[in-house]
Amino acid sequence: MVSLDGSVTARLKKGKNHFEVFVDPEGAFAFKRGENLNIEDIIAVESIFSDANQGDHVAESDLVSTFGTNNVMEIAKQILLHGELQLTTEQRKRILEEKTRKVITFIAQNAINPQTKTPHPPARIEKAMEEAKIHIDPLKSVDEQVNIVMKAIRPIIPIRFEEVDVAVKVPPEYAAKAYGEIAKFATLVKNEWQGNGSWVAVVRMPAGMQNDFYGLVNHLTKGDAETKLL
Repeated sequence: MVSLDGSVTARLKKGKNHFEVFVDPEGAFAFKRGENLNIEDIIAVESIFSDANQGDHVAESDLVSTFGTNNVMEIAKQILLHGELQLTTEQRKRILEEKTRKVITFIAQNAINPQTKTPHPPARIEKAMEEAKIHIDPLKSVDEQVNIVMKAIRPIIPIRFEEVDVAVKVPPEYAAKAYGEIAKFATLVKNEWQGNGSWVAVVRMPAGMQNDFYGLVNHLTKGDAETKLL
């Protein structure tokens, strides 16, 4: 168990009853996100409270009738998985910054301006989010929030998710290495080895990753490859 100092409260409401437990904020957040951690390393006090701040314990009969057990560790797991976690101010700020960055990066890599067929720079997406007054939820997944953000910023900037196909031809001296790196970066739709040892392919990727792809190809071939957006 962890120290009570610096712990926060996780709480769950079931019917008229409130169930609360003191937990380590970092460990509890990681556990809630699905990381494989022992509950004993997260819980600060081996008790279930109806009001943790007041020190009011839940009656054992209420634990059994609600959870089917009086095992504190098992009940604490349920509270963490299905309840609300009180984050510290510092933790909430850090998680918000991290999650906002991940949402912006995901959109920048997977979406384009349908008018120009080019990706939006991350700074433009961030500015549109600010104009739309988007509030990122630190406890919701990136996937959940991407759709919310896309819906909010579409009236501000033209944007949509799209995949593109790019044809690429790599000279013989770079072909073997380039094949492996490009196959890891994008989906191979077609690929063929030429008689002279060069490699040609059609690859598919999120539209927003075109610039990264061209940069990778130029790096692998010292600028000698040929590419064409299909």
